[in-house]
Amino acid sequence: MYMDNNFTKKQLEAIKKIRNWSMHFGRTPSVRELMKDLGYKSPKSIQDILKSLEERQVIEKLENGGYKLIYNPDLGIMHAQTVNIPLVGEVACGSPILAQENIEAMIPVSTSMAKSGYKYYLLRATGDSMNEAGINDGDLLLIRQQSTAEEGQKVVALIDDGATVKEFHKTKNAIILKPRSKNKNHKPIILTEDFQIQGVVVGTIPNAEI
Repeated sequence: MYMDNNFTKKQLEAIKKIRNWSMHFGRTPSVRELMKDLGYKSPKSIQDILKSLEERQVIEKLENGGYKLIYNPDLGIMHAQTVNIPLVGEVACGSPILAQENIEAMIPVSTSMAKSGYKYYLLRATGDSMNEAGINDGDLLLIRQQSTAEEGQKVVALIDDGATVKEFHKTKNAIILKPRSKNKNHKPIILTEDFQIQGVVVGTIPNAEI
């Protein structure tokens, strides 16, 4: 991968927009959306920038004609040392969370949050089942990959091929995944088998800060 950070101002502006779209909307912007956001009058200008970023292996062109951000240089907005963490969007049924098709972008996260010696991924929270635990719809969750959890930790659990974020509790005979929500329609999930812990929530990036 081309890791030289000697990008032009126009390239950096495009990378920042692509990154923000990936985090806000779960997809990269189209040529016309980029053209509008960056104030260009011609789509060719954007196409030229995208082609240059593809050549430098910053973005990857997909079979559907779209593209994916695969490398994010230091944009001057994060002064701490960072590490690129995969952002996972909607998890396809039956697919492991970190399957290649689930990864939308690589996002820089401070090493003060993503400590060395562990593997991490980012997951976009949906719904309000954990809002009393400070996790709101649209927030990004920093997940440390592991297959076990301790009492009271917030976990990502895979149940019936779907991922859910809940608070982990263990009794003598069962596992209880509890919501922490003001919405009383959310009920605890009681399990004895057929589930898998995919990781533990170690940080939350509020949607307003993205």
